[in-house]
Amino acid sequence: MDVATVEKEETFERAAAAPAQGAGRKYVVELIGTFFLVFTVGASVFSGTTLAPLAIGASLMVMIYAGGHISGGHYNPAVTMGALVRGRIPIAEAVGYWIAQLVGGVLAALVVRGVVTRGHTTAMTFSGHALMAAFVVEVLFTFALAYVVLNVATSKSHPDNSFYGLAIGFTVAAGAAAVGGISGGVFNPAVALGGVVMGLFAGSTLWVFFVAQLVAGALAGLVFRALNTDDK
Repeated sequence: MDVATVEKEETFERAAAAPAQGAGRKYVVELIGTFFLVFTVGASVFSGTTLAPLAIGASLMVMIYAGGHISGGHYNPAVTMGALVRGRIPIAEAVGYWIAQLVGGVLAALVVRGVVTRGHTTAMTFSGHALMAAFVVEVLFTFALAYVVLNVATSKSHPDNSFYGLAIGFTVAAGAAAVGGISGGVFNPAVALGGVVMGLFAGSTLWVFFVAQLVAGALAGLVFRALNTDDK
């Protein structure tokens, strides 16, 4: 085998490895961002601070500014669902995002259980009218969150803007303040899973969050496509 052939094969190997390395960086960023979001949720709720919605929204905002240029700063399987339906990422990458986000949420929940003193909190559960109300508000505000993300962070009408992190963070803060007493203001399957691990929600509530939030994320993607027909 001559030198030229060896160099050509090495070039092909590097080219094949580059996408995988790029995807790996994205997954790490998604895990880190989701970790700090869920940790902030748990620590804020356990401490009983009235500023929990602001703290959670601010945590999401800064993590988006920190990692948005690498992964898009989803930190939320419902947002990734919206990006998938919108056509922003392929299915294989979306699955990697979902795994990283859920792992980050569980790790954060375990750290919260180990280091944060739990205040007077009981696991939230739903039944009857409360279940329906929780489902509806989770659909509404998860849709709002994913819709905002798709428009301010993926639309070609807003290239390289500086406000996207604020818009997304304040959407979460507004939702948490508005409907936190109804559903817990979750809007994120990774937060829901972490909340179950931390004891904030009963395990029986997990399906409510997952179904409502992933459906809302998909709806946001469809609405974006319908309203932005020239933005592929």
